[in-house]
Amino acid sequence: MLVKVLGAAAGGAFPQWNCACSQCRRLRSGTFAGQPRTQAQVAIGADGVSWTLLNASPDLRFQIEATPQLWPVGNSLQSPVQSVVITAAEADTVAGLLSLREFQPLDIYATPSVLRILREDNSLFGLLDRVPRQAVWKEIRPDTEFSVGSVRFRPFSLAGGFPGFVRTDRKSELVSSEAVLGLLIDSPSGGSIAYLPGAAKVEDSWREFLDECDVLLFDGTFWTEDELCRVRGGGKGASEMGHLPLSGPCGSLAALRDIKCPRKIFFHINNTNPILDESSAAYAEVRDAGWEVARDGMEIEV
Repeated sequence: MLVKVLGAAAGGAFPQWNCACSQCRRLRSGTFAGQPRTQAQVAIGADGVSWTLLNASPDLRFQIEATPQLWPVGNSLQSPVQSVVITAAEADTVAGLLSLREFQPLDIYATPSVLRILREDNSLFGLLDRVPRQAVWKEIRPDTEFSVGSVRFRPFSLAGGFPGFVRTDRKSELVSSEAVLGLLIDSPSGGSIAYLPGAAKVEDSWREFLDECDVLLFDGTFWTEDELCRVRGGGKGASEMGHLPLSGPCGSLAALRDIKCPRKIFFHINNTNPILDESSAAYAEVRDAGWEVARDGMEIEV
């Protein structure tokens, strides 16, 4: 199974369009020891023919054009992208669905609560339902396995809530455990990958499957709890935004120090995070701890 990281950044990408922090400025000026990144996006291919997207980023059209494996073949209007698995209803995970509206048959998997937000509360996603079977919306639930072709998915609930744009009365009707999912993905060849792009904490119950998986893509959004407040002069803390910071005695580097997964990769990285700077002490600390920093175009075989 081939896993392609089409985009590795958190919302807003890197550089962020309206940000003039030190890292964004240095990247634009060509003096930054690192690479630009588009918004978080992963594609999975197990048969060399069809591909499944994990979420649908706002940068999806450009990410597809940068990835020849995802281009339509011959003279057809049929893309190798056949399905999308949605793990949350945030704009950064669903906005790219609107780039897939050109009557491409598509299977879209999401929890019942997320499907209600998309299909009942936002008429714009009706663009995916203009002809029969343009999109087939399929319900998935935490702790209930499902398969897409030969790839098996094992979804589980992550701490976190529904997006702020969801009405309060609607939230009261939804199931909280369906708000944010992590995924264990089993390759037909027997390997597995754990996908957790947004994690507010590390649960003890995860350790067994993290020890057994071959690759971990884990939340790398922030380096410190107060990162946005320091860089931007205000904003929420990392935990308040649903992201465990990497550094410190309670951070993800410490919490995941002893897991046996052979390949660990930080993914969904905010433009303010110093691990983007390959000359920084933070980057060196991550690499010394046995972690990689995801980049656009990265390929992983599982």
